[in-house]
Amino acid sequence: MTDLDPIFKRFFGDDESERLGSGWWSGVAAVFLGLVGLSGALCLRFPEWLTTPSVRQAVPLALAHALIQGSIALALLSGLISGLLRKRKVLAVTGVTLALLGSLIGSAAPPPAPLGDRGVLGLDWFALNLLLTALIFAPMERAFPLREGQGTFRPGWTTDVAHFLVSHLLVQLSLFTTLVPARVLFGWASTPELRALVSAQPLALQFLAIVLTADLTEYAVHRLFHRIPFLWRFHAIHHSARAMDWLAGSRLHLVDILLTRGLTFIPLFILGFAEPAVYAYLVFVSFHAVFIHANVRFNLSSLEAWVATPRFHHWHHSSAREAIDRNFAVHLPIIDRVFGTYYAPAGKWPQAYGIEGHPVPEGYVEQTLWPLSERRRTGES
Repeated sequence: MTDLDPIFKRFFGDDESERLGSGWWSGVAAVFLGLVGLSGALCLRFPEWLTTPSVRQAVPLALAHALIQGSIALALLSGLISGLLRKRKVLAVTGVTLALLGSLIGSAAPPPAPLGDRGVLGLDWFALNLLLTALIFAPMERAFPLREGQGTFRPGWTTDVAHFLVSHLLVQLSLFTTLVPARVLFGWASTPELRALVSAQPLALQFLAIVLTADLTEYAVHRLFHRIPFLWRFHAIHHSARAMDWLAGSRLHLVDILLTRGLTFIPLFILGFAEPAVYAYLVFVSFHAVFIHANVRFNLSSLEAWVATPRFHHWHHSSAREAIDRNFAVHLPIIDRVFGTYYAPAGKWPQAYGIEGHPVPEGYVEQTLWPLSERRRTGES
């Protein structure tokens, strides 16, 4: 068996093959789809606690039911196949159990009632985003891997899933801390005339302007996180990943997330871009941020001058001394070129990732507490 994350290996590891036809991947699919189905069923049962207004508005109830029922049905089928093919049945049993729980909870869900803007946790956002990103990027990394031996369940995978879960569950908190400071502290700077002028422009032009405005802000904020020791303690969590893939981008401390999003939204709020353009940017950044961390070997040299690619951002995560504190832009590499922080030697990829000495511990709780602990001194930039 390949090198798996210790927590994952403890529960699901064995000495059997992982090749197609061994029941491994059907078992993994059963657990994954069972988790998605159970999460969706819980959202149906407790929508006032576990769903967000934005997802409720974007996903019709009929489509949500279809996704949940489809996930549960496929989890049961995958679990059955895995149970027939594999000697150790833990993957199959786990997947089927999650699917059955989802089916029971979903069948007991009351008829939907109008909820308006109510919502506490974003379990619906977690389930939907996990389903979409996993279905897109996991097969992409299997088909075009940069590092073929890395594997989907490499060490640190469970820590990154925990970061992914918590950041999505707390999406309402993130929205609150993003919107309220901008409106309360900078409402005076946004005039009706300015907002009307900006929002009247073509949506495509507004989208491009948002990308430029947001990335200029993100560049400045990102550079501050690297330069100010107190901020670096939190941002170091993101750079502690020793493997790059679609999940590695989720390894972010909540302080890092809230400060970056809150500060980035301020100029967007002041300028008053139209909501459709802002939503288009949010969809773009949701997938682009995952893509630039992905373990893929695409040759995108023709795009590298215009938009951030995996190779460009992988160098930002490199542990090589010449690459440290480079490539701060999230979307537009030209910003780094203008400010003299661009580094991406033609045709080359980093050999290793992370922070020298690897001071940051593994585990979600440990990483959340580490920035304020005394043992984190050697990790300061």
